Amino acid sequence: MKRLAELRSVSGVPAFAAVAAMTVACLVPGYTATATAAAEDDGSCATSPTDSFWRAPVDQLPVHPSSAQYVSSIGFAESLHPDFGSGLTEGEPFGIPITVSDTNLPETKVTLDIAEESDTSGYRIPSNAKIENGPASTGDRHVVVWDRALCKSYELWNAQQEGDNAWHAGSGAVFDLRSHELRPAGWTSADAAGLAILPGLVRYDEAAAGRIDHAIRITVPRSDQSYIWPARHQAGAAADKSLPPMGLRLRLKSSVDTSQLAPQAQAVAEALKKYGAIVADNGSPWYITGEENAGWDNAQLDALKGFKGSDFEAVDTSGLQQSPDSGAVAPK
Repeated sequence: MKRLAELRSVSGVPAFAAVAAMTVACLVPGYTATATAAAEDDGSCATSPTDSFWRAPVDQLPVHPSSAQYVSSIGFAESLHPDFGSGLTEGEPFGIPITVSDTNLPETKVTLDIAEESDTSGYRIPSNAKIENGPASTGDRHVVVWDRALCKSYELWNAQQEGDNAWHAGSGAVFDLRSHELRPAGWTSADAAGLAILPGLVRYDEAAAGRIDHAIRITVPRSDQSYIWPARHQAGAAADKSLPPMGLRLRLKSSVDTSQLAPQAQAVAEALKKYGAIVADNGSPWYITGEENAGWDNAQLDALKGFKGSDFEAVDTSGLQQSPDSGAVAPK
């Protein structure tokens, strides 16, 4: 099951206008490309700094006062769902592919529907960059490029290739992976919360090594019309404080038994306990996002579906914030 395509309302632009822009963008032809496999982090360019909010443990932080309401709104009885794996589902690859670039490429021309909240330049996207769910996808069509030469991530939503060095997208952002700088307040990215996607993806090489040391991107069906640090943008369905805001951190309860899980699933579950998941977009309930990769064992990952919303709790992460405009966590 795919996540729901987000309908963004930005800077007073109503959702129906965004839909119209998306419709125009979808008329642009897709492409056929050779897969670029995501490689291991070689240590010279990690996906986020070590003192980033992404890598901050939250297993010892207090439960959020509104935890029960948030979890109920997402779904107590709904199953956790790994929205990534190997092979095909419904005829399409699933997960968000990571295109790795280790070469200093020329700048790519990118045109954008939501240019006022996007980075309009600075992208260096390989010609064989992969699109989420494949070139014929009608979903979110994310493109994520991990540029390890410049240590940046180039991220597009609703992306369409228009030539060897030109793309069109609904929105996009360039992230310096060595920086703590957040998007300007109120700005989107390729994600509804205005956050980078790459640092929150479950990567195969991490799970294969038995340790995922960061929070994981997660979607919820409905969110409040608000955002909390470190998020920078909201795409809420209603002004309803029982709904989770963008940027909310959720964690798998410490009491949940993960000892019988196979290695890949156990690595994910333990990360959800220690680092939690960050609400980054609207979509299906409890869908966590990882990379598309042939190495995944889908049978192992399917065991994660045994966890329910009732196995999670929301976390009060207010004590982590050092500055509202920085992703660095406060020193202990």
